[in-house]
Order: sequence, then structure tokens, then C-alpha cells
Amino acid sequence: MTRIVVLIAVLGVAFVLLTSGATAQSPGPLGPRVELRPVTPLRLTGEVDSNSPALWERIGGRNLLFVMTSIAGLPSTASGSAMDRLGPSRPVTVDPWPGGGVWMEALVKDVDGAWYGYYHQEMPAQMCGSSRVIPRIGAARSRDAGRTWEPLGTVLAAPPRTYDCTSHNEYFVGGVGDFSVQLDPTARDLYFFFSLYLRSSRQQGVSVARLAWADRDAPVGRIMVWRGRSWVPAAALNLDEEIRFWIYPPAVPIFPTTQAWHDDDQLVDAFWGPSVHWNTHLEQYVMLLNRASNENFAQEGIYVSYAPRLDDPRLWSEPVKILHGGRWYPQVIGLEPGTGTDKVAGEWARFFMSGLSQHLIHFIR
Repeated sequence: MTRIVVLIAVLGVAFVLLTSGATAQSPGPLGPRVELRPVTPLRLTGEVDSNSPALWERIGGRNLLFVMTSIAGLPSTASGSAMDRLGPSRPVTVDPWPGGGVWMEALVKDVDGAWYGYYHQEMPAQMCGSSRVIPRIGAARSRDAGRTWEPLGTVLAAPPRTYDCTSHNEYFVGGVGDFSVQLDPTARDLYFFFSLYLRSSRQQGVSVARLAWADRDAPVGRIMVWRGRSWVPAAALNLDEEIRFWIYPPAVPIFPTTQAWHDDDQLVDAFWGPSVHWNTHLEQYVMLLNRASNENFAQEGIYVSYAPRLDDPRLWSEPVKILHGGRWYPQVIGLEPGTGTDKVAGEWARFFMSGLSQHLIHFIR
């Protein structure tokens, strides 16, 4: 039995998983409650195999919701007057292409109208002689409402030689990715909530890094990684008095794996793929998580965690199960016209998995 299940039992947490009606999670008096209520299905118009960020933009005097979806390493954008009125998804242009596959997983709009996109990038693990990859996180900027993107470089990558060519993992031999972002209320720091797939089991799970928003146009080498008690910057490797590349320190996970991604068996117990939003009803940040049960990312369930603020990752509550099984990439999109997105939601929101919503999610104080 994992430490999470033990903690839930000790606290008297009850799960109610119904085949019809509400699917409810109730952690009792110690925190918020979540209910999933079946509703007419709604599918995003683009195909999905990552988080799907959203934002509102005023175009031609109309408020439009934009949603970016990615499939097979190619991002697209759809827009419409509401979530259920999105037009067809159209491929975007990233020039120059940064290499490998690109999944745009996060969007932030600046006060000057520029969009900043943050992408999961998968590069071939050539050193392992296989078709598997090593993910990392990159940044890009758009000044035309997401139609074209200018890459700004790598924001976060795994430290050198932290891959494992002997891994049985179907997709990754190392790396970092599968993430979401949140800009703090003062627009001082941008927080990255990401998945760790490094070789060492102690460096696997879900962790946090932060980038000063002032560095958004030149983010390479500027991020700071959570190391358990403090934020640690990247180190520059200089050759011939020039910076050739940056070495990013290994993060300490806030939700570590209890059965590793890269070992001699197929079993895994790992949280991954965090999606974080500010909930205006709870007045807390909410994180939805996948939990994998094997190295092929079989889905054990969907979990939720809460935190009052972003600057101290130790404040995140122990994840609590809200759905057995499910599909990858759980996230919300808020219902409020003009403000509801994957980063801001209220008491009720649409609950999506892999781009399909079959439930409303109800946050109860």
C-alpha cells in the first residue's frame, strides 16, 4: 500500500465512485471537495495528446476563446465565441522549427498583447540507438494571436547523462516535460509544474521551477529549479569565453515516485502531467494529476491537490483520488465568458481528459 493510501485511510478520507450520477471525492473537513457530474459530452475541435491551453483575446471587437491542441508533435489553434462554439483547429507555424516534436502545453498573454507559449519538446535519444525520446521544455512568442511563433529557446532540460538507455519505458529514457504554467498574481514569476523522468528514482515525479516574468523574452538559462528548500539557478558551461550551453540542476519532486520509471520491472507508481489553475471559488490553486501504474503509462487514476500560493511548493496538499482510471491529460476550462481558461476557473468548470469533456467539475469549499 502506498504512502498516499495510508494517509487517506488515517485521515478518514472517503471516495464515492458512482457509475452514474455524480462521481465524488470528499476529503472531509480538512480541505475542499470535488464532484464530477456527467454532462453532454464536448470535444475540443483539435486532436489531443497533451495539455491544451486556452486564453481569451479580443479580435475585431469580439471576445474570442482560443484553444491550442497538439497531436503527434504538431500544434494547432481553434477559436470561437465560447467553448462549445470553437471553429476548426488550424496548424500553426513555428519558424524556425526547434527540432523534434513540439506540443504547446501552456499559454500566457502579456499586457502588450503578445502571447508566450511553452512547449513540451521531444528529441530523439540517439545515444540509446532507439526510437525513444528525451523531452525538454521550450518557449516561443507570437504577436499575431497564435498563428505564427518565434522560438525563444530551451527553458528547462534534464541534467547531462541522466538518461537510462536500459529503461523499459515505452516513450522516454529520461528528460523533463508534460507540464503546465501559472503566472503569479503580481506578474513577478512564472511557475512551471512539470514531470521528472530522470534516471535516478529519487529524481522522478512532479516538481516545480520558476522563471522571472521579466526574463520572458530571453528565458534561456534563467529558470530556477526547486531543490526541496530553495530555488537553484542553472549553471553556464563556458568554452572559449562563450556560453555553449546551460546545465539545469535536477529538481526535487514535490510528489516523488514510489515505484520507478526506469528499473527492471514494468510496475510504476508515479504522478505526472500536472495541470494547475487558480480557482476563484476556493481561492486556492488546484492541481490535477495523472497517476501511472506501469512503464507504458497505464492510468491508475486522476488526482487533485491544493495550495494557497505558488512560491512555496511544500504547501501542496497530498494528492487525493477523484476518478479511477480515466485518460491522460486531465484539466479544466473555466465556464466564465472572457476569463475562464485552463488557468482560471470558478465553482463549476468543464473537466477534460484527452480533449474530451464528459463531466462538469464542481469545487466545494
